Amino acid sequence: MSLRQLLLGLSGYLGASGPPNRHWWYFRSLDTISSVGSWRGRSSRSPAHWNQVVSEAEKIVGYPASFMSLRCLLSDELSNVAMQVRKLVGTQHPLLTTARGFVHDSRHNLQLRGLVVLLISKAAGPSTRNSSSQNYDMVSGIYSCQRNLAEITELIHTALLVHRGIVNLSELQSSDGPLKDMKFGNKIAVLSGDFLLANACNGLALLQNTKVVELLASALMDLVQGIYQENSASTQGNPIPDDIRISTWKEQTFLCHCALLAKSCKAAMELAKHDAAVQDMAFQYGKHMAMSHKINSDLQPFIKDKASDSKTFNLNSAPVVLHQEFLGRDLWIKQIGEAQEKGRLNYTKLWETIKAGKGVTSAIDLCRYHGNKALEALESFPPSEARSALENIVFAVTRFS
Repeated sequence: MSLRQLLLGLSGYLGASGPPNRHWWYFRSLDTISSVGSWRGRSSRSPAHWNQVVSEAEKIVGYPASFMSLRCLLSDELSNVAMQVRKLVGTQHPLLTTARGFVHDSRHNLQLRGLVVLLISKAAGPSTRNSSSQNYDMVSGIYSCQRNLAEITELIHTALLVHRGIVNLSELQSSDGPLKDMKFGNKIAVLSGDFLLANACNGLALLQNTKVVELLASALMDLVQGIYQENSASTQGNPIPDDIRISTWKEQTFLCHCALLAKSCKAAMELAKHDAAVQDMAFQYGKHMAMSHKINSDLQPFIKDKASDSKTFNLNSAPVVLHQEFLGRDLWIKQIGEAQEKGRLNYTKLWETIKAGKGVTSAIDLCRYHGNKALEALESFPPSEARSALENIVFAVTRFS
């Protein structure tokens, strides 16, 4: 079953109109920050490193996030795929980068979503309005169905990462590798991504909860919608990106990066029979934490000490979009033109220009704003180790010193 067929089925289930289409995973960004507020994030433990935060969180849930989708990744089907991926060694196909990430992920980004679902499940605990339910399937304060949901969330995210390994063959350069190898890599990315997504959909059905199915299906549709919007506005081959606003960027970032985690957190509360208020707070935490995480990722090329460390960066990332918004369209086009050398964009020169503007500091403020919103959502949960771990995740993605 292809990704297109799966999404068509989900579209029919939700009553959505129009078939989704496969688009390139080319990320395009589209409310001026009215008020970012003061940064209220102060961790009593002040974790020094992201890895430490994740490691401590895994101990709390009693479930290493690095093994979240291991059963599926080590299946006979994907083992055969892995054998085929070896043929791409020596090329620049992005599927190789994704494959390496499964083995060595220094920032634990690949498994973050499942870990957050487990933590918020434990932080909320069993529902008081469903006291008649038996807790025989609860381990370390988490229901087995919530653990299954965490795995499903990771499988969906992993499938989408693999599908991002589809390259535009019309834009290949000789240094990328032979055309036949790149075509082969695209086929492997489609087939292996579809396999993971099919397993996620099967696990979702086994949960036997219509509302949870609706939530995760709608998250998938959000992803399709976000990619469609990005692709429609795409100016591939054009060195000057479209005129975009931070309000539009936030809308599309939610669809592509936040919807899955936000709706998975809400679904975890539904599985434990929590009321709508608790479900909404879980949703808000997932949404704002994911937004902070994405902005943190966008900021990485700009918080290095040297421009030479930045290499290239996305012209539609949060700091660049904010830089353009502060600067104005005409001046931004002028800066793009000044950074052109022999028909190619000099990213080092443009990096220095953006660093000298207000975009980077404004993006840091925006990251902390969403971090504050995530922490506010956690205040509705009782104090616990799990809640502290969720807070520390926010602190880790909003620290830049």
